[in-house]
Amino acid sequence: MYQKTILPNGIKVVTHDMKERDSVALGIWIGVGGRYEDDRVKGAAHFLEHIVFKGSNKYSCSAIKEQIEGVGGALNAFTSEEMTCFYAKIPSKHTAQTFDVLADMTFFPKIPLKEVEKERTVIIEEIKMYRDLPQYLVLENLDAMAWPNHPLGKNLAGTMESVSRMSRRDLKKFHQAYYTGANIVVAACGNIKHQSLVNLVKRKLNTLPKGEKKMFVAVTAVQDSPRAHFFRKDIEQMQLALGMPGFHDDHKDKYVLNLLYVILGGNMSSRLFNEVREKRGLAYSISCSIKALKDTGMFIVRAGVDNRKIVEAVDVVFKELRKMRQHGVSKDEFVRAKDYYLGQVLLGLEETLDHMLWIGEATLSRDKMHTLKDIIRKIKKITPEDVQRVAKDIIVEKKYNLAIVGPMEDDQEKALKALIDFPG
Repeated sequence: MYQKTILPNGIKVVTHDMKERDSVALGIWIGVGGRYEDDRVKGAAHFLEHIVFKGSNKYSCSAIKEQIEGVGGALNAFTSEEMTCFYAKIPSKHTAQTFDVLADMTFFPKIPLKEVEKERTVIIEEIKMYRDLPQYLVLENLDAMAWPNHPLGKNLAGTMESVSRMSRRDLKKFHQAYYTGANIVVAACGNIKHQSLVNLVKRKLNTLPKGEKKMFVAVTAVQDSPRAHFFRKDIEQMQLALGMPGFHDDHKDKYVLNLLYVILGGNMSSRLFNEVREKRGLAYSISCSIKALKDTGMFIVRAGVDNRKIVEAVDVVFKELRKMRQHGVSKDEFVRAKDYYLGQVLLGLEETLDHMLWIGEATLSRDKMHTLKDIIRKIKKITPEDVQRVAKDIIVEKKYNLAIVGPMEDDQEKALKALIDFPG
């Protein structure tokens, strides 16, 4: 189903030929993200993601966009805690030209001083923007609580101070250190032949040094008491984020945890949606999500709550979590959640871009891919007892991290901290 080739300089090329498609999704993945940075260059991976679009040895800034968008394609990039990805989706006949553009801007950027100074201002404004958006600020505060004094607990984009002092030389050194063969995956899905992409990569990147895989600061701290962070802000709706330590991305129970997330807050049939929104009208939005990294993870509940009802909403969330831990899941609820999750996997992998993102991330982070049949088999083996077992591992009140942004009053703060004996 998937083909992989490792080139002499360490670059991994992985493809999935979806013959019936007319498109190709291409991704160049670099094994570096926010958790690889120290405070002096915090935000460098994200800064680089921006600056490579400003021009390369072969293509100007405008040419980079025109070569891909001019044939109906889409071009984008993202930076996460552990990886950076530059990607495009195009009609299949434009694969060779698109790869040349992506590879040239990624590995041979000019990083002009004028553009560094200009983009520095843009990124500082981006940092300010996210701090002004309470739904993002609450997650930033949650990360800082869950991973205190660790790169994972610090803003991916850096701080205004770190970005302000980042020099062109810093960016070039960072690029030289991490954008090397051992740290690279080239992934493609769609109407594409594996050997054709291998040949393109060989011709373009054969002189790239192999380098070495870089290590990050591991998470070693163990949480032994609940934490709370309430940021007072005069807004119309309280933003709530509750996080508890989860599983790393290759944990044996990762699919069980995914089912738990579906049951609790994965859709409009979930327990938290029904209890908090539908039955009591306490929140406009409420959901669960999972953050899974190489050595750690977090299970997250998020909600936008009526300012006057924050204590009641948090109390209901806590009670539903306890109920799941103590009583598990009913047979009907379990079957619905499993069918929903299997359906979402199937629908997601139909699309060339989503499939490329899936195989690219799997190859970069774990250097292995599970076929769809493997995943379906593992999900089908899960039992209701497995879900309750994992719920008991994850839902532990002494490991709660509760972040709230909004116009908190003193009596509300006191009542919230009393719900499960938060310190302070």
